[in-house]
Amino acid sequence: MAVSGLIMVGYLLAHMYGNLKAFAGQQAFDEYSHHLRELGEPILPYGGALWIIRVVLLVAVAAHVVSAVKLSRRSWRAAGVNRYETRRNRRGIQRSYASFTLRSGGLVIALFVLYHLAHLTWQWITPGGASPSPYERLVNGFNIWWVVVTYTIAMVAVGLHLRHGTASALYTLGAGTTSGSRRVILAVSVALAWVITLGFLAVPFSVLLGVVS
Repeated sequence: MAVSGLIMVGYLLAHMYGNLKAFAGQQAFDEYSHHLRELGEPILPYGGALWIIRVVLLVAVAAHVVSAVKLSRRSWRAAGVNRYETRRNRRGIQRSYASFTLRSGGLVIALFVLYHLAHLTWQWITPGGASPSPYERLVNGFNIWWVVVTYTIAMVAVGLHLRHGTASALYTLGAGTTSGSRRVILAVSVALAWVITLGFLAVPFSVLLGVVS
């Protein structure tokens, strides 16, 4: 769960950086999209590096889902017996809103990823119109308010997932052995959640408001 999650965090940061290319204009964004397919040439074939990234991501997602199912079953069996305890919660169980929505948020994210691919990659659905240009597909879609609302809901779910998941992953891998290091990890996980959430939302709202067109 921890390793697969951190792999996906790395991908989110790279993907967010690519999305922000939209602020540089259509040529820069479309060239960036094209160069992704040329990575590793001539050692790798055209699109080879992109397929390696896709396979690694698919393996990470599969590992994450399988781990989530196993951990959920373990958690349900331990309900009321071996839960983390705290005096901050009236039920005596250590739980934040981010951790409470971890499973439901994961489902929201999974459904959104399928929609996102169908829209901007496969063009099975084309709100705003289809286009061979990745930039035009982006702008056409984000000019529609309900597309931006859908995107916002998904990114809030991602932010909450990162808020709890990043810290949990680092704890699982052995970090946070002191109270000071735990505070640092918690601060980093919160900052990462905000950076990725706002970074992804910057483009759709800029398009909707006419800043990017």
